[in-house]
Amino acid sequence: MSASNPGDGPVDVVLIGGGIMSATLAVMITELEPDWRVRVYERLDGVAQESSNPWNNAGTGHAALCELNYTPERPDGSVDISKAVTVNEQFRASREFWNHLVAQGELPATTTFLTSVPHMTFVRGEENVAFLRRRFEALTSHPNFAGMEFSDDPHVIASWAPLLIDSRSPEESVAATRSLEGTDVDFGALTRSLLDVARSRGVEVVTSREVRSVRRRRGGGWRLRLKDLSWNPRQRRTSVDARFVFVGAGGGALRLLQSARIPEIRGYAGFPISGQFMRTRRPEIVAAHHAKVYGKADVGAPPMSVPHLDTRVVDGEPALMFGPYAGFSIRFLKHGALLDAVRTIRPSNLVAMLAVARDNLDLVKYLVGELAASPLAKARTLRAFVPTVDPAHWETITAGQRVQVIKSDPKRGGVLEFGTEVVAAEDGSIAGLLGASPGASTAAHAMASLLQRCFPERAEAWVPQLQAMMPSLAPADSRSLEDDVAALAGSLGARA
Repeated sequence: MSASNPGDGPVDVVLIGGGIMSATLAVMITELEPDWRVRVYERLDGVAQESSNPWNNAGTGHAALCELNYTPERPDGSVDISKAVTVNEQFRASREFWNHLVAQGELPATTTFLTSVPHMTFVRGEENVAFLRRRFEALTSHPNFAGMEFSDDPHVIASWAPLLIDSRSPEESVAATRSLEGTDVDFGALTRSLLDVARSRGVEVVTSREVRSVRRRRGGGWRLRLKDLSWNPRQRRTSVDARFVFVGAGGGALRLLQSARIPEIRGYAGFPISGQFMRTRRPEIVAAHHAKVYGKADVGAPPMSVPHLDTRVVDGEPALMFGPYAGFSIRFLKHGALLDAVRTIRPSNLVAMLAVARDNLDLVKYLVGELAASPLAKARTLRAFVPTVDPAHWETITAGQRVQVIKSDPKRGGVLEFGTEVVAAEDGSIAGLLGASPGASTAAHAMASLLQRCFPERAEAWVPQLQAMMPSLAPADSRSLEDDVAALAGSLGARA
């Protein structure tokens, strides 16, 4: 449970936000420096209730096996797989990290958060079929994707995922790729398990406590101003001093980094994107589909709006989820305030925001169209994936809030980014994570990189321990092929 009365006095490390990033970093730090005093603050009354909540994300262990936005097409028609390889290797590091904790007996050997689910890409139309074939050929030339399968035969695709083909016109050109290495991840269960590990090592996890501001202390380190949001607090406002601060607060990270007044955050802004999913738990429908199937985004749609039909396993119960459908909210957190966006506007980021608005009219048009879409139009989108669907068997749920990164650009004024980015002070005493996908899936790699960046004086001494947690972090020229194979074979086994 949470620490309701954290001890007085300064701490070595404060982690803001009770999600997957803070949970991962808490476990890493306590393994590297078991004598450090670490505390996690979460503004809600429980952990993993924002982006790490399993129904606020698609649960895809992003390994670039099915997501087309990680394999863009070059002007000459070839496919660039560099980002796909990077994401795949970063997810491998997460699997190794979890497996390390299993081997130590700190996570259960029979995992409740990881389920084996094939990852597929499904496209329609001759042009898209040709692109998917080129993508398959490019990916399978790399050893990380050697096990991927391709088919443009509807009968084969039906054997992989019957709902995609049932009652579809035989005249329609279709194709799919499949990887049996895919997974579904319940990031809520994983976050809670990691924080249990952290607590067992002495980490204090404090819920219902909101960090309102972060200010640099004259003598070094940071002072955090806190507001107690519990129903019967002893003190409404308190403060705590820390040597190092990590801001893993999702959409709340931008404002807190701005409050720290570090020059590195100048020019950054956020673009909030809400969304909805359709979900069914009807046993006969769920039993007919076992895969995460990603399609191709509409023209002008953001990468995170790529349609996908996902098998989900949450708290051991299977379901299907389709989406996302774009929504609109100026909140930066699902459980945030209406003025979230307004509070982050600064003279230093206004030009970037206006430039992004100017250069992304197609995105704005897409979002407006999605907001105006009727239930019938949403059902048609689902039928493009599942021709036999009955919308009456599906419910609409609101997804988590995403805040995409806007950053200054000397040529264009500002650019809109669709990935994740770590922003850190020059002295490494504070850092935060901005952006969205593939964030959660690459948490272990991101936090290991953050530690090496923020603690350069300790990085060399930590390398052996970090590589023991995640063997794939070792430079390629220091590992043999046998080492790589052993690391893969030893990664955490998922439930079938």
